[in-house]
Amino acid sequence: MRILDLTIKDLVQILRDRKTLIFLVAMPVVFTIFMGFMYRSPAQASDPRLALGWVDGDPQGALSQALRTMFENSGAFRIVNVESSQASEMVSSGQLAAALIIPSDFSQRTLTGESAQITLLGDQATNTGQQVLQLARPLILRLNSAAAIARLTNPAGEAALLAGFDQAIQAWSQLDSGGPVAVSQLARGETNGEGSTPENPYNQTSPGILVMFSIFSLVTSATLLVAERKTRTLQRLMTTAMQPWQIIVGHLLAMFSLVFLQSLVLVVFGQLLLGVDYLRQPLGIFLVVLGLGLWVASMGLLIGVIAKGDEQVVLYSMVAMFVFAALGGAWFPLETAGRVFATIGHFTPAACAMDGFQNVLVRGLGLGSTLLPAVILLAYALGFFWLAVWLFRKGQLA
Repeated sequence: MRILDLTIKDLVQILRDRKTLIFLVAMPVVFTIFMGFMYRSPAQASDPRLALGWVDGDPQGALSQALRTMFENSGAFRIVNVESSQASEMVSSGQLAAALIIPSDFSQRTLTGESAQITLLGDQATNTGQQVLQLARPLILRLNSAAAIARLTNPAGEAALLAGFDQAIQAWSQLDSGGPVAVSQLARGETNGEGSTPENPYNQTSPGILVMFSIFSLVTSATLLVAERKTRTLQRLMTTAMQPWQIIVGHLLAMFSLVFLQSLVLVVFGQLLLGVDYLRQPLGIFLVVLGLGLWVASMGLLIGVIAKGDEQVVLYSMVAMFVFAALGGAWFPLETAGRVFATIGHFTPAACAMDGFQNVLVRGLGLGSTLLPAVILLAYALGFFWLAVWLFRKGQLA
């Protein structure tokens, strides 16, 4: 009960000031809306289709031409003719979402059943790379199936094979336009109905601002620990029946409660007003928010232990917010950054939180995709907590 009494005392002291409520709720909401508009404007002005580099080693082939027509008609791709030597660099730099490389004699070899491997050049570790693969695979399979049908129905003669291929492709087109089987291609920014729309800019800004302000909210809670030390309230607490670990846990629970409640408010705001489908996987989102709260509270406890005054609390919290928010992908997706920057960023706990959120919101994954980020956040929380307790005990014994 002593621990809970200390926790309640901290929360009452924090929430007594109306300015604190404005800072904890109003500012994150305003920043979320503002950043969402910034993300939305360029997206609406630019072509929403995926830029697909086209390296055609068989430009006169009937099958390569048919494949290009299928990609263009899908509505998901914007075809860009590129040279083979430029494709890899343009994909790596982000100028292209991916590149499709068609080998020479592709049409003839495919019609006759010989091996003619198409190469899809892209980074499958990114959302864009996965999206290109999911959209391109059925088109390529459709082409191969049409060629196989042509071989079965017209086993002799190139002209007969091409005629059979044309008939199979036309049959696929009729199915797309309302036949007995409706085949719908997912355009960029759409999902299969299980997740929210990645094109919604708030899928990035809502969890990003949530993570960023969770860190900066420690200014308020960490200041309490510094104030207790300056007014010697902490020293008086040490002379009571409370053990040092109880004092630490009491303050930790107050910090965690503050961060957790703030995160829940922002999740509800994003769900109800911004169209961010957090509730598609409520347990997964809860685990990520829980891990985030424990990590941030442990880091706030550490800041409160090492800071000598209010100015240092603000400074350390600001540095933590900017460093972790930038490196963790809270301001922009790490896939859009350079490979070195993204690799370094993924080692940060903020990136784990963003991965957990975006596995649900953007990638449309299930509960299992949030478990690893939540566990890593818990590991970071334990590390920060141990360091804070060690420094606290060392300070009291000094």
